[in-house]
Amino acid sequence: MDGGAGGGLLINNKQRSMLSNNRGRGEFIRNQRKDSEGFSESPDLAFEYADTDKCMAELSELYSYTEGPEFHLNRKCFEEDFKTHVAEQKWTELDAAEHRAHAMRLLDGLEVTARERRLKVARAILYLTQGSFGECGSEAEVQHWMRYNIFLLLEVGTFTALVELLNMEIDNSAACSSAVRKPAISLADSTDLRVLLNIMYLMVETIQREDEADRPEWRASRETFRTELGSPLYNNEPISVMLFGMVTKFCSGHAPHFPMKKVLLLLWKSVVFTLGGFEQLQTIKIRRREGLGLPPLPEDSIRVIRNMRAASPPASASDLIEQQQKRARREHKGLIKQDNLDAFNEKDPYKADDSREDDEDGEENDNALEAETFPLERDEVMPPPIPHAPSERISFPKGLPWAPKVREKDIENFLESSRSKFIGYTLGNDTDTVVGLPRPIHESIRTLKQHKYISIGEIQISREEEYQKTPLSGGEEEVEMSPTELLYQGMLPSLPQYMIALLKILLAAAPTSKAKTDSINILADVLPEEMPTTVLQSMKLGVDVNRHKEIIVKAISTILLLLLKHFKLNHVYQFEYMAQHLVFANCIPLVLKFFNQNIMSYITAKNSISVLDFPHCVVHELPELTAESLEAGDTNQFCWRNLFSCINLLRILNKLTKWKHSRTMMLVVFKSAPILKRALKVKQAMMQLYVLKLLKVQTKYLGRQWRKSNMKTMSAIYQKVRHRLNDDWAYGNDLDARPWDFQAEECALRANIERFNSRRYDQTQSNPDFLPVDNCLQSVLGQRVELPEDFQMNYDLWLEREVFSKPISWEELLQ
Repeated sequence: MDGGAGGGLLINNKQRSMLSNNRGRGEFIRNQRKDSEGFSESPDLAFEYADTDKCMAELSELYSYTEGPEFHLNRKCFEEDFKTHVAEQKWTELDAAEHRAHAMRLLDGLEVTARERRLKVARAILYLTQGSFGECGSEAEVQHWMRYNIFLLLEVGTFTALVELLNMEIDNSAACSSAVRKPAISLADSTDLRVLLNIMYLMVETIQREDEADRPEWRASRETFRTELGSPLYNNEPISVMLFGMVTKFCSGHAPHFPMKKVLLLLWKSVVFTLGGFEQLQTIKIRRREGLGLPPLPEDSIRVIRNMRAASPPASASDLIEQQQKRARREHKGLIKQDNLDAFNEKDPYKADDSREDDEDGEENDNALEAETFPLERDEVMPPPIPHAPSERISFPKGLPWAPKVREKDIENFLESSRSKFIGYTLGNDTDTVVGLPRPIHESIRTLKQHKYISIGEIQISREEEYQKTPLSGGEEEVEMSPTELLYQGMLPSLPQYMIALLKILLAAAPTSKAKTDSINILADVLPEEMPTTVLQSMKLGVDVNRHKEIIVKAISTILLLLLKHFKLNHVYQFEYMAQHLVFANCIPLVLKFFNQNIMSYITAKNSISVLDFPHCVVHELPELTAESLEAGDTNQFCWRNLFSCINLLRILNKLTKWKHSRTMMLVVFKSAPILKRALKVKQAMMQLYVLKLLKVQTKYLGRQWRKSNMKTMSAIYQKVRHRLNDDWAYGNDLDARPWDFQAEECALRANIERFNSRRYDQTQSNPDFLPVDNCLQSVLGQRVELPEDFQMNYDLWLEREVFSKPISWEELLQ
């Protein structure tokens, strides 16, 4: 709206009558907002991305609702054992020495040969790790005793005993063959494994969460435990490698009874605990850059993303058609008088917030896109932006949240094209000589160099090239035995199988997957022995199955993302090895298949029954379940785990495709643009950012018509995504001149990865030409060589034939 200049406003009689009072004005604004957007305005989702959800949410997700009766079975096993050894006292009434004595007694009970007896003791230990809930009156009390009991069990060495028992169960061929022969596997087939994995998960999850109230000895125990988990102490491999082995055994069909959700959750927590979460990754990155002498990061990416606001999604095709029809109907209406319009403007509380006026005045406004609701006509009143507290935002210069970046290669390409254009010669990799170039080119080069960013990966690649060129004079590489390095070494022999197995399970857990007879059964640890007979039981099981799949997706997406990020920091070729095998295993189409659903329905799904969640279900009396109470669910506007999973999968897709033209073309070939655009409907800044990044890399391949009809998305990319100076992402003018050999690109990368792995890890196949040779005359002649008997008997003949009878031409030898 021109605000009193020459412009008019098209309205009808009904709308004119609305302007007469404030109530009418509010209704008018709401109607216009719906007209312009095609949907009602919704606030940003109050989601904060973190390593994990709240502690109680993570603990409750360990158990399926089908396992509910086992809580009281664990309590019964503990109390029976406790009463036989201790007088009529409660566990919470004993002192520390008595607690320790009983914990040791339980630990001894794990070593008995009778399976039934061992399972009862394991259940008693599980009851302790669940917080001795039978003696607690509140959830906070359960949490307190969980923490106390778990550190006590860690101190007496319970975890090592559990790992040994878990290995026994993994190698239990009788259980495996029995499960393979069964037509239907249920919860009962994995009882022993589930009890052990429950205890181990509760221990890892509780110990890794730091608490200010922790005792000094607990903090020391935590660090020791972290080191042990990441070291090859258990079976000469880190605990994560052992769990990966369980995943591949399950996917191969040899152990269909493995409780895969619990295995994946324990694997995820082990990776987070031993390697570090997303904030620790930032710290490691800063430290690594300092160690390599690189300049500090231009900004804290976690802080920037947390302070970004979501953009309103673009209107859908149906909204566009509706707008055209409404516009046609209004063409015949009269114009409102200008003085009436000015009067309305003076009274209009929304006029000052009209972001279009700021844009037309040429002022910088970093909230323009966020306040804008994408109207299709310039003559409609804008709705007010959602108010946000000033403390939530960071002030960025000129509205850009990210500092621009330039690669060394970009500067070289720019200089080469400038030299050939203005002077007609090239200088190779010289980025300093600017003789003969116009002054504006000098300024451009200065600006590019000012924003040059050298990544850790570039340094690692150049060093690897040096090692390959000069294997003798290059010196020995010092490899820091960090937890990431130890994990990579443990995973290296079977890493392709691990990636295929994880993606198989992810495919089976995706909501878009159809039930197939040949797909793996991931519901073994959620289906009861007796299938439901009532509608209520069926509804409860349906919620349980959906929740079970969501938790599996959450665990796998986080495991893959964390490993990719940690390997990339440790060595870029470790990351490339894992990423390439994910691509070979069809990770890119799988993630796109996952997003090819109603993503808003997935994010707002209510697949949980709060009264059955641990520890609520063991502290409070359970009400009688009805269909209404099952459907009530929680009151949250979104499901934390599902939004978390979606962001993780988008980040994985970004990691796989960044700077890889062949993989970017896979996004184009699989028609990812409309799928990703639908994901922009979720009003969460972080999720939108990673969607926009994926759209940005393929924009130049989508054609002019796509760009023309998606200008709002293009604007969002300009405003939200980091600028790469002189990146021609929005036009694609040079596509015809750049024929990509996709196969050659992946093959060259694969060759580099194999050379790296062979040089650093394959000691058996090292090049014999590069092995150290003893060329000292004294030591060689001084060695005693054992000669075979037949050679000693015919030694005179050998001398005559090989030495005396053969003429030696010394002149030829000298040449």
